[in-house]
Amino acid sequence: MKVCSFLPAATNMIYEMGLERYLNGVTFECPSDKPKIVRTHLEGRNLSSAEIETFVTESSNMGKSLYYVDTELLSEIEPDLVFTQDVCDVCQISTSVVQRAIGSLKKQPKVVPLIPRRLRDVYQNALTIAMELGEEKVGLDYLASLEKRVRAITDKLREHQVEPKRVMIMEWLDPIYNCGHWIPDQISLAGGVDMLSNPAGYSVVTPWEKVQQYDPEVLVIAPCGFQVGRSIQEIDQLTSKPGWSELTAVKNKAVYLADADYFTRPSTTLVDGIELLAALFHPQLFEIPETCVNKVVPISDTELSWV
Repeated sequence: MKVCSFLPAATNMIYEMGLERYLNGVTFECPSDKPKIVRTHLEGRNLSSAEIETFVTESSNMGKSLYYVDTELLSEIEPDLVFTQDVCDVCQISTSVVQRAIGSLKKQPKVVPLIPRRLRDVYQNALTIAMELGEEKVGLDYLASLEKRVRAITDKLREHQVEPKRVMIMEWLDPIYNCGHWIPDQISLAGGVDMLSNPAGYSVVTPWEKVQQYDPEVLVIAPCGFQVGRSIQEIDQLTSKPGWSELTAVKNKAVYLADADYFTRPSTTLVDGIELLAALFHPQLFEIPETCVNKVVPISDTELSWV
């Protein structure tokens, strides 16, 4: 069976389940040596957060996708199965664009759209992928290992009767976006609550005044698609705002920049994200996982000299 994954999250899960032998094509974002079939019009552009927001908005208003398919390469591969998504046209290529691209192929592959909105949907997606590849047992064993890791966190929180921390996770800097979809589930399992979030829904622009009023105890900044180094370049978009130094999170030195993949990519890296958040929310109980040590940076007024 020849498989193409047009969703980095699906690619991640395929590799994590040891099923990469089925893969024959991926997207430009996938950490894989397989042929890159999906590309983006943003590739090679050095844009700020505000400029990216403008580009995305203008493209959407004109009905243009941010992504395109290398149909020549796709026709050479002749896949039997294509994984895509129907959640966010900004984050990844949509199923409708994929359907148009494969319409001209001599051999029509089966298209399987993955539609995660909550964390349980992400787990179901992993099982769907495994079943489509005829590897259901691999998927079930994989999910059992993930559930064991999450249970270790929730059991410890319950054992110590920990009160949830008032937190906020930002999905964009300029303008500020709250978090949505499965991220509130991650927050809850890690021992926090984000009253500005939008569970199962899209993240939306959130006025700075609303953030001030909410006054989170812990603030995690993880702009979608950004790694820590990229976010550092624009951290002054926040630190220069009026009242920044008065936030409880700033006073407590509980402001962090983190790689977005732990939160915005609906794969099993979300479990890594839960473990990371637990350590940020409750450092007296949890340590930052070794795999995340270089993926999160604390920010405070006294440390901004290196930004």
